Amino acid sequence: MASGKETKLHIILLLLVLAVFVWSVIKPAVFMTWMAEVGPSVIALIVVVATYNKFRLTTLSYFILALLSILTFIGGHYTYAEVPLFNWLKEEFELARNHYDRFGHFLKGLSVIVIREILVRKTPLYKGSWLTGISISMVLALAALYEIVEWLSTKLPNAKKVAKDFLGMQGDQWDAQWDMSCAFLGAILATLILSGLHNKQITKLDAWKER
Repeated sequence: MASGKETKLHIILLLLVLAVFVWSVIKPAVFMTWMAEVGPSVIALIVVVATYNKFRLTTLSYFILALLSILTFIGGHYTYAEVPLFNWLKEEFELARNHYDRFGHFLKGLSVIVIREILVRKTPLYKGSWLTGISISMVLALAALYEIVEWLSTKLPNAKKVAKDFLGMQGDQWDAQWDMSCAFLGAILATLILSGLHNKQITKLDAWKER
């Protein structure tokens, strides 16, 4: 198991995520959009908490899950196209759109580390090119699945406003392709930059489990 110090850090991350969750549910821009945006993160958090003692992840993976959850809660509260800081950046630098959605999909590429860890610890895959390729491919597959879900939301009856906010296309017909590309790039960079640190944390966690 992880050390007491790391367990305390995990609890702090969880409390931070819960605090942002509570804030996000207070008067969101569109409640149905908020539910659609934060739903997957809430389910993921429930699974992570429920399996904490049986399958404890590395601190890096928990940090990434916390970051992505907070990112989603902020986007759900304002809608991705109306996050204030990115509206300010849009006006300040005369950008064509609010880029919080692009930023969010890029950071979702960090989930490659969590996927990588699950594959290393639960499958016969070894650290190497096959693990890297499959992990990045799974991120891209999840990004594509999310875009399909967004598209299906436009087919729901009486849900045009929610679907519009959920999609966050802002008039860009290539929004889905951009979102998947951002997640793909994020996954590649995360693998290149964080794999070494991740390997050390996995080794350390394995050592604790053997005690």
